[in-house]
Amino acid sequence: MVTVLGIPLDENSSFLRGTSAAPQKVREAYHSDSTNFCTEDGNDLSKDSRWKDVGDLQLSAMPKAIEEIEAGIDAYLSEGNKVLSIGGDHSITYPVIRAYAKKYPNLNILHLDAHSDLYHDFEGNPFSHASPFARIMEQGLAKRLVQAGIRTLNPHQTEQAKKFGVEIIEMKNWTDSIRFTFDGPLYISLDLDAMDPAFVPGVSHYEPGGFTPRQVLSIIQRVKAEVAGADIVELNPHRDINGMTAMVAGKFYKEILAKLLA
Repeated sequence: MVTVLGIPLDENSSFLRGTSAAPQKVREAYHSDSTNFCTEDGNDLSKDSRWKDVGDLQLSAMPKAIEEIEAGIDAYLSEGNKVLSIGGDHSITYPVIRAYAKKYPNLNILHLDAHSDLYHDFEGNPFSHASPFARIMEQGLAKRLVQAGIRTLNPHQTEQAKKFGVEIIEMKNWTDSIRFTFDGPLYISLDLDAMDPAFVPGVSHYEPGGFTPRQVLSIIQRVKAEVAGADIVELNPHRDINGMTAMVAGKFYKEILAKLLA
């Protein structure tokens, strides 16, 4: 069973707030009359009983929200479910992975993003959306972290990547022939700003030179691994144009569900 869970947290956003409104916008995109419920492999999700959207977590203010996210994910994993989390900003990934690491001690992470999110702390906040993968790696919660689409590395994050053994494919080095294979369970963390802002105006941080939606879809569809969980983060509806970014997120919602259900 796959559980879809909204995690409407944006207190850890460093530039703009607004991603707490994203889960509902992704749901609206999925249910839009302008498209259908089928994945590209032909599965009609509206007729597939192996998944369920359980709504949003009810969260307290930080830092208690971190504990509540971990506990919420724990509860669904303990029932034998996989979880697709809809953020919220990227800070949600740290407590989600804290829960996942208890069940999957050999967890791999594939992280698609413009940013490596490896700051030791950003602006004094160790839970910043710019820091989740520093927390994850320093606590040994993943055996392997692969990042693709990165195009904002600075000296500090480069040193952090070396320190933690992070495998980074910078966007300047990307070729569509690259394929990902993982030994053991995989968690996919998709920040929508992995794509060029021409395709996703509804994100807080515009970083030109990113993926197209088709490139991201191909990465997800072609990855060779047991996909155990995933998140889609950093949709900021306040910046979106005609719901375009939400529709892109809704497409990824369907295709990631397809991987989780495979």
